Amino acid sequence: MIDIGGLLKAARLIPVLTIEREEDAVPLAEALVAGGVRTLEVTLRTEAAKKAAALMRRHVPDAIVGLGTALTEEDLRLAKDLDLPFAFSPGATIKLIEAAARLGVAFIPGVATASELMVALENGIDVCKLFPAESVGGIGTLKSLGAPFPQAKFCPTGGITEATAPGYLALPNVLAVGGSWLTPAAEIRAGNFAAITERAKASLAKLA
Repeated sequence: MIDIGGLLKAARLIPVLTIEREEDAVPLAEALVAGGVRTLEVTLRTEAAKKAAALMRRHVPDAIVGLGTALTEEDLRLAKDLDLPFAFSPGATIKLIEAAARLGVAFIPGVATASELMVALENGIDVCKLFPAESVGGIGTLKSLGAPFPQAKFCPTGGITEATAPGYLALPNVLAVGGSWLTPAAEIRAGNFAAITERAKASLAKLA
């Protein structure tokens, strides 16, 4: 299993991708990689998502593709079958945590409270997704969790923008941020992948 903390720390910025058409998968991944953004989360929110993740994995070797919105053991098994290195979930259950361990999938569960974080830590998971970040207090919540849980690290996602991302990444317990601002649906539908590349470059420059 990969070092998920190291992977997220190196990535810093992870686009949350909702892909409506399979044919957009490869050019979208290529556009992001060209902009310096290599670690990608394909959310399982559309019919095209599974095929899109497989196409990215097969045809864009410089991309590090994982799944998002993993809600079931079947979703985790998909990550395993496609040889994807990680899977995010908006939450977590003991059943899902145990399935990830059994399958050997690096699992980043979503937490919103101290109790949920304690469940993750008790089950050997110290890298979590704060979700939905802005709705549950964002930077203030992460600062509050830092004192009692210094071992926990986070990839906050949910409502984060290009403007607010640097503030999150300035926190010692934040490894990376996830966001959807890099890939507006209208640009993907229009095939304007050059704009996505330029936005990726600009966002990374602001985080440097």
